[in-house]
Amino acid sequence: MAAAAGSGGVVKHLVLARFKEEATPEALDQLIRRYAGLVDAVPSMKAFHWGTNVTVLDTHEGFTHVFESTFENTEGVKEYIAHPSHVEFVDEFLALAEKMLIMDYKPAATN
Repeated sequence: MAAAAGSGGVVKHLVLARFKEEATPEALDQLIRRYAGLVDAVPSMKAFHWGTNVTVLDTHEGFTHVFESTFENTEGVKEYIAHPSHVEFVDEFLALAEKMLIMDYKPAATN
């Protein structure tokens, strides 16, 4: 199956993360609230969802959290990445993150 091409169409921005042991629950809660607040600060960011790993399989490679942001297109992701509020947030995120994986994709339906 071929990958979607072009900049049009909804794009999901996924971040999988494992946080440092010294990251307290309070610090993570504050970080997640700041992440969610980017929806109001960055016009191209349309939605934000997050959750913690609940898999019973040993396939998570230590990742504990997943964050999903929605954009109208790839240009919106580029605007988000360069936005001053995101740039500032990244510094806070990286201070607590031990490991992360980032992927952008265009949702596709199979009939």
